Amino acid sequence: MTGDGDGPPEAGDDALAADTAAFRRYLRAKQSVDDRALDRRLLGILRERLAERAVATEGPLRVLEVGAGVGTMVARLIDWEVLPPGETRYVAVDRDPDALAGLGPFLREWAAERDAPTSIDDGGDDDALVVETDARTVRVEPVAADAPAYAAAHAGESDALIGMALLDVLGLDRLDPLLDALAPGGTYYFPITFDGATRFRPARPDDREVERLYHRHMDEKPGGNSRAGGAALARLREADGSTLLGAAGSDWIARPADGEAGYPGDEAFFLRHILDTVEAAVGEVIADGGETGSVSADDLDAWLEIRRGQVDSGTLVYLTHQLDLIGRVDDDA
Repeated sequence: MTGDGDGPPEAGDDALAADTAAFRRYLRAKQSVDDRALDRRLLGILRERLAERAVATEGPLRVLEVGAGVGTMVARLIDWEVLPPGETRYVAVDRDPDALAGLGPFLREWAAERDAPTSIDDGGDDDALVVETDARTVRVEPVAADAPAYAAAHAGESDALIGMALLDVLGLDRLDPLLDALAPGGTYYFPITFDGATRFRPARPDDREVERLYHRHMDEKPGGNSRAGGAALARLREADGSTLLGAAGSDWIARPADGEAGYPGDEAFFLRHILDTVEAAVGEVIADGGETGSVSADDLDAWLEIRRGQVDSGTLVYLTHQLDLIGRVDDDA
């Protein structure tokens, strides 16, 4: 779910701990990039539908997020008042237990830094946390599991399903089992779905080949799809038993802060992680041989050295094309 699917290192516990800490930091660092990218109109649709659902049903609103990582989305939905006032049960599923273990520390830090009064208490016998604000009580339940398997075991139990940056790594053949998690009339929301474009600026001669091999690596991974956004849009438009309510672009743009040296927040770390991912992916394609165009391992090293230097000097701009998608399953689905 979260991450690039490269799996843990094999160099021992210290390396594993360092890798886990770095990945959690990446998930936090990209929060501000996601914040800028998310389409506000579609978030408005989500807010309206959750409010209507909360009024129309008894008991707490039931939200299932798959690929939840360290919990940046639930924090955002509270900060931006997308979750309605009242009680919400928020199940945060991720197949990566190490990423999910960062959810509690992240939410406690987030709560401590909020301007509005916010408390977090243990939720009882399990690992749940209860987030209390002046208008909302959100019980966050982290679950380490395969998302479609969890959805199948809890079919029809959720009022909303959220999967951010998920469909390009999960595989669209697993989309229908995910939707089974929704109760009749429930809402799905798949923001930040990658859709086939990666750009680094200033432009370099090897950019196009590096991008092509990077996307090729995505496509060759199980469930991977470098054009998942458009493919998911087409599939959801034609799906029986559900209705697509909206689609919009949500491109990532990471660039130096206006009038300041360097990048906002921790986005320099975000960019370095992206370059590490490109190094691992393209390096693997080159090492495997076959048709790799004009880029050699030495060419890739030279390209990366220049790009990392541009991060250090605050001159690199990174862009990706992505889509946000929102819809509902039919009342009689």
